[in-house]
Order: sequence, then C-alpha cells, then structure tokens
Amino acid sequence: MKKIDKNVVMLGWVSFFTDMASAMINPILPIFVVTILHQGMDKLGIIVAAATFVSYALRLVSGYISDRYDIVKPLVVGGYALSAISKPLIGFTHGYKSIAGLRALERLGKGLRSAPKDLMIAHYSKKGSAGKTFGFHKSLDIGGELSGTLLLLWLLYSFGENESVMRSIFFATLVPGLIGLFIVAFFVRDIPRKQAGPRERFKLTKHDKTTVRALFFYFIFLFFIFSDAFFTMQAKDIGISIAVIPLLFVVSTGVQTLTSYLFGIWIDKIGPKRILAFSYLCGAAAQGLLYLQKPLFTWLSYAFLGLFTVSSLNANRSLIARRADNRGSVYGIFYASVAVFGAAGAYVSGMIWEHFGMDAALLFGLAGTTLLTLLYALFGGLADA
Repeated sequence: MKKIDKNVVMLGWVSFFTDMASAMINPILPIFVVTILHQGMDKLGIIVAAATFVSYALRLVSGYISDRYDIVKPLVVGGYALSAISKPLIGFTHGYKSIAGLRALERLGKGLRSAPKDLMIAHYSKKGSAGKTFGFHKSLDIGGELSGTLLLLWLLYSFGENESVMRSIFFATLVPGLIGLFIVAFFVRDIPRKQAGPRERFKLTKHDKTTVRALFFYFIFLFFIFSDAFFTMQAKDIGISIAVIPLLFVVSTGVQTLTSYLFGIWIDKIGPKRILAFSYLCGAAAQGLLYLQKPLFTWLSYAFLGLFTVSSLNANRSLIARRADNRGSVYGIFYASVAVFGAAGAYVSGMIWEHFGMDAALLFGLAGTTLLTLLYALFGGLADA
C-alpha cells in the first residue's frame, strides 16, 4: 500500500464519493421506473441502453484527446462535474424519457473521464505494479458503492419506500458528488505534458491493435450478462422486498471491496488471462443462480456478480496498461465497447423480458454466458497475457 502514489489515492477517494452517490440510486431506480412511474420492462431496457450507449463516441474521443493533445485532468474534472449535477435532477422526473436523458448525461460524464482517469492511474503506477495499483483504486471505488448502499438501506428503513423518499434520495446525491468533484479539482495533479515538438499523424500501433483484439471476448460476454437493473427486477419479482434489495448490492460491493486489491496482486503474479478465465466462470455462475429463481440463490448470485465485475475489470485495465502504447486511446476503445455491447444486451434483454417473460430473458443470459465461458476455457489460452 505504501508504494501507491498519492495521486492514485486521491483519485480513489474521488471514485469513492462519486460511486457513493451512484449506489444511493442504482438499487431503487429500476423500481422507481417500473413500480412508481408504471413504465414497462422494455422502457427500463431503453433507459439502461441509452445510458450505456450514449457515452460511446465520447469515450473514444476523450482517450484520443488525452494521447494526441496531452489534455487529461480537464477531461476528468469535467466528467465528474457532469455526473455530480445529473444524478440529483432525476428527483424532478416523471417519465422514462427524462430519466433516460439524465442517465445519458451522467454516462456522458463517465465517458468523458474514464479513459483519461485510467491513463492517470497507469501513469502513476510503479513499474510492474499496474494490477496492484488498479486493484487499490478499485477497492476505494467499490468501498464508495458499499457506503452508498448502506446509507440507502438506512434511509429506506428509517423513512419508508414511498415516492417522496425516493425523490429525496435522488436529491441527496448532490452532496457526495460535489465532494468528489472538489477533491479531483484541487488535490489531483495532472500528468506531465510530453516534450513539445512536431506532431506526427496519430495512429494505433501494432501493440494497440493486438490489445484491442484481446479485449473483444469480454465485450461479447457483457452482451449476455444482466445489468444491475435486471438483477434488481429479478430480485423483486421473486419476492425480495424493496427495503431489502439494497442488501443484495451490499453483498456484491462487499465482495468486490474485499477482493479487489488481492485480484490486483494476483494479476501481477499470474497474468490477466487466468484471472479473466475465473471472472467468466463467476459471471456464468451469477446468471445461472438467477435462473433458479429462489431468494437464496439470488443472494449467492450477487456475490458471484461482484467477483465477476471486480476481477474482469481489474484484469482488462491491467492488460491495457501492460500492452498498449497509446493507452489513453485504447482505454477509450475499451470503455466505448463496454458501452456498446452493454447497451445492446440491455435492450435485447429488456425486450425479451417484456414480450416473452422473465424466464426467457434469464435463459438467454444463461445460455450466452455459459457458452462463452466454455469457449474461453477451450480456446482463450490461459497462458500469461
């Protein structure tokens, strides 16, 4: 821990407070849309898809700008500012279109900051310690989610589960959002600019292209695995009460908090590919446990979802730090592709759920994740990446 650069530590605290704000609304937003506003699962799918997809171009552009023009911290600060402002405004909404618009704005903020932020983390990582550094950062990131979820649980328990309380919670996210924005603006140092000189035409190198190809399997997997919103609605549909649902997120984020740094150490020791094999197995297990449609199995599913999320993200971010030459651009491609495949998967799952029922949507996710896990085990190559 002592070898972690102080700028990475500060970025970790920025993520802590920003994700605290996100975790205060993520467990209740699907319920707010479907139950309070009486919108269908297809509308929820549209909201998730729009929020995920809208940052597509911006993630690519922000990574390119970081590499091409050495503009890094301003993009990170601007991205956190958009996120801090957009979340509280959901408290004023009365239809799925306005929610989709605000979620899209929040994702624009994430798209603006994600690639430059990871570029900063990679820059401040010690040689040979990228996995550990990203694991440390993710620990604070997930710690914020855990804190926000516990706060949400207390608010719902103390004040109830009605519309007024939910809207007040949306408004309250402004506080942690502004704290995170203040830290990144005043306590995180920008990375040094490159030496001034004639600029060559920018293009991805052979190493960059090889890295992107190595990431493609992960993108396909994201198409099939359920998003948090669909995990939430499955829990509600099998009889888990709204007040208890935040505890499911506590399980997921708690697992991530406890394991993130350890996964970072293992990535440095045994390589990202072996960790990715484990993550796909966990993702398929999470989807399979949902399919059983029993409360106990849903609790276990959230634990496996946490393992999948933290191990796969840390492994892929470390892989880029190891292999890519233009890391900002490749991080941009990575997050853009996550957005595209995640959005497409959410839209398809929402449509299947709305028109053919939850069983069909669960089977779709289970079949896809299981098949991909088997393919990776057979052909993914588990040698060190």
